[in-house]
Amino acid sequence: MRKIVQRGLWFEEFETGVVYAHRPGRTITEADNVLFTTLTMNTQALHLDAAFAAETQFGERLVNSMFTLSTLVGLSVAQLTQGTIVANLGFSEIAFPKPLFHGDTFYAETVVTDLRESRSRPGEGIVTFEHTGRNQHGDVVATAIRKTLVRKKPA
Repeated sequence: MRKIVQRGLWFEEFETGVVYAHRPGRTITEADNVLFTTLTMNTQALHLDAAFAAETQFGERLVNSMFTLSTLVGLSVAQLTQGTIVANLGFSEIAFPKPLFHGDTFYAETVVTDLRESRSRPGEGIVTFEHTGRNQHGDVVATAIRKTLVRKKPA
């Protein structure tokens, strides 16, 4: 019997310019936000204090942007890097043009913008991802560029 194990893509399987749509999305709950915020010692009232947040321009608590970034990357793992990534090399151009709120559903997509073989690590390559996160209305709520070190397909 043939066996298929879920994994990400080997370096050779990535293509620049391809949009990878990650599904399912993730509906963000109050519990998610409060747990992440308190675990990371982020005492920002915009995330924890409903009365305070009600008096801001947003009128309610915001989802912690670091949770948004983590979820943006996390939604891509099963499709792109599960078991094939060696390391994250860095993040740049991170932006949160609109906030996420409790009850919003978060969707992610990724475009591969650059590929190159590693000059110092044979058997691995560097893949640059451009991640975009949208809410259920299609509004962009997060973007990030991420460089990763990915394994090549075993011989």
